[in-house]
Amino acid sequence: MSRKTDQILVIDVEATCWLGKPPSGQESEIIEIGICLLDSASHQPVEKESILVKPERSTVSEFCTELTTLTQEQVDQGISLVQACQRLQEEYLSRQRVWASYGEYDKNQFQNQCQSFGIVYPFNSRHINVKTLFALVHSLPREIGMLNALEFLNLPLEGTHHRGVDDAENIGRILSQLLWHRSTSRGNS
Repeated sequence: MSRKTDQILVIDVEATCWLGKPPSGQESEIIEIGICLLDSASHQPVEKESILVKPERSTVSEFCTELTTLTQEQVDQGISLVQACQRLQEEYLSRQRVWASYGEYDKNQFQNQCQSFGIVYPFNSRHINVKTLFALVHSLPREIGMLNALEFLNLPLEGTHHRGVDDAENIGRILSQLLWHRSTSRGNS
């Protein structure tokens, strides 16, 4: 399988959540996969999409709707996680491209849910943790959240925080700044 470096696949997932522990018999499941394709040459976002995923082992709580704006009715119109993983592989070449997320949550959520459901993990091992990279590039004493990273860069939040598609685009904008910073740093040495 050839590796592609023309674009970076930026992913942000939203999952069912509760204020406190999940109700008996329910577990956190992906309900939205936010996607932003970041062009490796221009460092600009070239495409974004929201894939809604219908949960099978949980329901969307009132707390989850307040956080993400997603309702049970919306995610009921979504596709299965199996179909979503197939789309990632077929349309976004997720097993061939470098992919990124802000922190490890998204990667862990995918790994855990794929294992729990017996689904083939749709990504490869070439993952960029933008949260860690940001802290390292800017010599921060610790990692900071996405909103604080945008503020640090003087970038406004685009869209709605905790909507996967908007967060993926914002993460793409942060990663773009990191790539630009690295390019200009090299040119000045």
